[in-house]
Amino acid sequence: MNTKWNTGRDGSHNLSLLNQNNKYGILKKVLFAAVLLLTVSFNLAFANEGNIESIDKIYHVYLEDEYIGSVSDENKVRKIIEDKEKEVSLLYKDYEIDADSLVTIVPEQVFSYKTNDSETLKTLSEQLEPQTDAFALQVDGEPILYLKNKKDYEETIKKLKLQYVPEEKLKELEQSKSSNKQLPKLEANQSRIIDVFLSEDVSGEETKVSPAKILTPDEAVQYIKTGLIEKQVYVVKKGDVLGKIAKNHGLTTKELLELNPDITIDTLLQIGQEINVTVEKPLINVQVIYEKVNKEKIDYEKVIEEDASMYKGEKQIIQEGSPGEKEVSYLITEVNGNIVKKTITEEKVLVEPTKHIEKVGTKVISSRGTGEFIWPTSGGYISSNMGSRWGSYHRGIDIARPSNYSIKASDNGVVTFAGWDGSYGNKIVINHNNGYTTLYAHLSEIYVSVGQVVPQGSVIGKMGTTGNSTGIHLHFEVSKNGSLINPLAVLD
Repeated sequence: MNTKWNTGRDGSHNLSLLNQNNKYGILKKVLFAAVLLLTVSFNLAFANEGNIESIDKIYHVYLEDEYIGSVSDENKVRKIIEDKEKEVSLLYKDYEIDADSLVTIVPEQVFSYKTNDSETLKTLSEQLEPQTDAFALQVDGEPILYLKNKKDYEETIKKLKLQYVPEEKLKELEQSKSSNKQLPKLEANQSRIIDVFLSEDVSGEETKVSPAKILTPDEAVQYIKTGLIEKQVYVVKKGDVLGKIAKNHGLTTKELLELNPDITIDTLLQIGQEINVTVEKPLINVQVIYEKVNKEKIDYEKVIEEDASMYKGEKQIIQEGSPGEKEVSYLITEVNGNIVKKTITEEKVLVEPTKHIEKVGTKVISSRGTGEFIWPTSGGYISSNMGSRWGSYHRGIDIARPSNYSIKASDNGVVTFAGWDGSYGNKIVINHNNGYTTLYAHLSEIYVSVGQVVPQGSVIGKMGTTGNSTGIHLHFEVSKNGSLINPLAVLD
């Protein structure tokens, strides 16, 4: 008797109707036999009594519902059945092998009929595949694989779920469902599984099948995940690279790396190394639903306030921003270990963020100088004038001992140089776009960059003693239309 269990989301079993297929096949054979007997009776009724001894008996052979042919000796058929059962029994000692129930022999009495015993027996021997009791795992009513028994079927379902859920978590879930107790509220940074189920309609049914087709639970799980009983591996050869191996197997490099977690894009492949190239094509999908509570940062808002009294490019922080904190509850759905849906179920602010307020200038600075130059330091005196000095020519003036070391732009302009220049040390050059340029040397720090527009009086650097310098001072030069002039001729 074939009985059938349907596995729903929770893996429970329900008894179904008896399978009618075998009864239908047997009924057809019985009807055929009845027709044969009627035919024989009819023929015998008109037979010559003197020739009754010429009547022969033949045997029609069926393999399940398929007619194989006729033979003159029933024992030859029995011998094939017996030999097949012995042969398979030696290979599969743990199974009860049956071939007899697959074959139906229907006798018929005839006056004259030639049978082709050798052809019929050969066909039967080739096609007869002894069977054993098994348990079919079905998807949407269609068997996709066979297991030894119901126990192995249930173990396969469990092992499939354990591919994506830790065993202790699955056990906790099953205990929680059986107790029907209300779950406690999750704390921050905690998670728990609330359901695990199969996406497809999976059921099990008692059946008979060749023992060669029966899988172990581990083999069954591998087959369900990939469509293959064994993983496909590629053995690395000389000249192989990841991209080439991936392409030859219809994969991207990313997919190949995901199949081989122990390999990275920088891994040096070794000749003879085995690479997993099995593309997963799940026949059954496992859905896991879990809830999670996270503590998360709330970004602060950045507020910009414009100030027309400040030059464009100048900034002033009024209030430093600080992030807030919130507690967020999620309901997450995974299919075969991949997140497919993430929904926020609750959100609670723990700490409000503080706005970051910044004031920026909008006053446009003219890049053209006024033609009136201010003193580039905060006071100080001229320690060396322009002209001949120590056997060479001093190209500008040196200013020393100011009240502070800030260096200021002598007039509006655009920075054309800001960096190190040999004996000058740290140097800045400003083009005033009116024929004049000014140069500032021996700085300890530079506060501007090339291309920056600077207003007259803005701080551009700090006085120092870099380059060829005997002490802290500013070397200051002025050029007009490319020719050096004495700075004192233009300075206020």
